[in-house]
Amino acid sequence: MYVFTCAGCGTELTAPVSRVALPVHTHYGAWEELHPPLMEPATYAVEPRPSGPPWRSWEETGEDEAARQGVYARVYSVSFGARNRIVIAPGDSRSMALIPEKCAGYCMGVDGRDGPNLACEGCGRAVATRRDDCGMWQTVWLEPDAVERRPSGLPAGPPPDWDDLERAEHRVAPVEPDGSWSRRWEAALGVALAHLVAVTGNRPVTLPSGPVAELLGHAVDRCLPAGPGSGTADGPEAGLGPESGLATWSVELAGPGIRTPRPRPDVLLVPRHPLTGDPWRPPGDEGAVVPLDSGVWAYLVHPGETSPLPATGVLPAGVLRDDYPLPRRPWRLLTADRAAFEGTLVRLPAVRHPRLRGFRDARHTP
Repeated sequence: MYVFTCAGCGTELTAPVSRVALPVHTHYGAWEELHPPLMEPATYAVEPRPSGPPWRSWEETGEDEAARQGVYARVYSVSFGARNRIVIAPGDSRSMALIPEKCAGYCMGVDGRDGPNLACEGCGRAVATRRDDCGMWQTVWLEPDAVERRPSGLPAGPPPDWDDLERAEHRVAPVEPDGSWSRRWEAALGVALAHLVAVTGNRPVTLPSGPVAELLGHAVDRCLPAGPGSGTADGPEAGLGPESGLATWSVELAGPGIRTPRPRPDVLLVPRHPLTGDPWRPPGDEGAVVPLDSGVWAYLVHPGETSPLPATGVLPAGVLRDDYPLPRRPWRLLTADRAAFEGTLVRLPAVRHPRLRGFRDARHTP
């Protein structure tokens, strides 16, 4: 485990923390809602992309410079903030004080619009940014040039690995206790859909029956076109050319602990590694994959008990149950977070292909 210290005076700024993958929903939340902390206690993650201020408009930046910042299609503004910012849960921060004149926000908290708003209590140096406004997961972002990572002296547990996906507590349920859809699921679905559009070239797909079709089918149908028939003649090896037509691509779940379908589908829905964030792949496989939030993937593969009712029929006569109330259900079908979809798609180089440019134009994106 490590602690992060002030690069100026050496004051410890965090509790002991261990590295995990950056959550896919980091930058995507529900507008005008308060969110819980993004990170689990005693963990940290690193954002390799530029993030936060300063921002430049698309017209000021230009297509080539935006691409160097990791943005491949027109957006309203491009971040020129630091790369490799470190994010922790607010509860793991230590010895930092808010800078009052940099605590602007929209309505429910601070959003970091003015740059770092936390100062080291040891020397007064600006070292981090607290963000907790509406639509934002509660976070503290450490500036990479203002902090140093040092061993904490505490023994570290084993790093998270594929085996963690089989733990019941790793699964993320799609429905919150209040009966609404999980914001993490909505964001994860938006990210996955962007990858699915990119690898298929915006062609129709067939989803596997069961939880995948039941939970994701509505969002996929809203995003991808309906196509004639089914099959794999227009598979990944065919490229994105318009001559390929609209043949349907097959999609299946794959990952550690489950057998990879044979013959191989066109696209595999796979988990991200809980430490590195890299997508899982079958050994020696270079085919198309769509990475999913590992907690969402784990639920789709191992949903556990989903209903207190018998699979068929009704409860026996005279049997009453008041210990297992029916769970609350959302009033609408699950949809993808639009910001997560758009924000991911513009950061995939495939979006530059004419077929996907037309797709974005048709959706009236910026």
